[in-house]
Amino acid sequence: MANKVQMAYVACDFLFVLMGVFMLAFSIIVQNIQFEEATDGRQAARNLLYQRFPLTAGVGNAILIFVTFLATIPGIITPARSWLKLGGVMTTFCAIFSMCIGLYLWILTLKTKDDFAPLWMTQSAQVQDLMQTSFSCCGYFNSSSPAFVTNPTCPSPAAAALMRGCATPIASFANIFLDDIFTAVFGMVGIDALFVMATACLLKERKEKERFRHIDEKSGIRGL
Repeated sequence: MANKVQMAYVACDFLFVLMGVFMLAFSIIVQNIQFEEATDGRQAARNLLYQRFPLTAGVGNAILIFVTFLATIPGIITPARSWLKLGGVMTTFCAIFSMCIGLYLWILTLKTKDDFAPLWMTQSAQVQDLMQTSFSCCGYFNSSSPAFVTNPTCPSPAAAALMRGCATPIASFANIFLDDIFTAVFGMVGIDALFVMATACLLKERKEKERFRHIDEKSGIRGL
C-alpha cells in the first residue's frame, strides 16, 4: 500500500499534468480565435493581444509536461530511484520554460501603450471604430495622433478633441488582462516547484529504505 509521501507525490504529479492540459487547451483555443472578426472593441483589443502571445511556445511547453508525466509513471510503479531523478530534472526544465513564458507576458505589460500603437495604426477603420466606441475615446494618443475615425463617439473634430485618446484605456484593459494570464503561468511554476519538492521527499524516503534494507541484509548474513 502506498505511503503518504508517495500519495503526495502522485497528487502533485496529477496537478502537474493538469497544468499541461490547461496550457495546451488555452494555446490551441487562442490560436483558433485570435484572428476572428471582432464584434466589439474589447474583443478587438483582446485579439490583438492574443496575436502577441507565445502560443507555439505554450504548446511546446505542454508537450514537454506530458513527456515528463510519462517519465514519472515508472518512478511511481517501481522502486527505482533513477526514474524519479529523471522526472525531477525534466520538471525543473518545465518550470524554467513556464517561467520564461510568464516573464515574456509580464514584460509586455511594461510598455503596453507604446507597443500597441503600431497595432492600432495597422487596423482597419472598422476595427478602430469598434475600439473607440467600447473605450469611449478618439484616436490613439489623442484625436489627431493618429487621426480619429468618425463615428457616434467621435462625430466631429471639435467633439473628438474633447475626448481622451484610446492609448490609456486600452493599456489599462490590456494590463489587467495580461496580469491574469501571467499570474496563472507563474502559478504553474509554483506547482512545478511543489512537484520537485515532492520528488525530493520521495527520493529521500526511498534512499532511507534502501539503506535500512542493506543493513538488514548484512545483519542477516552475520546472523548466519
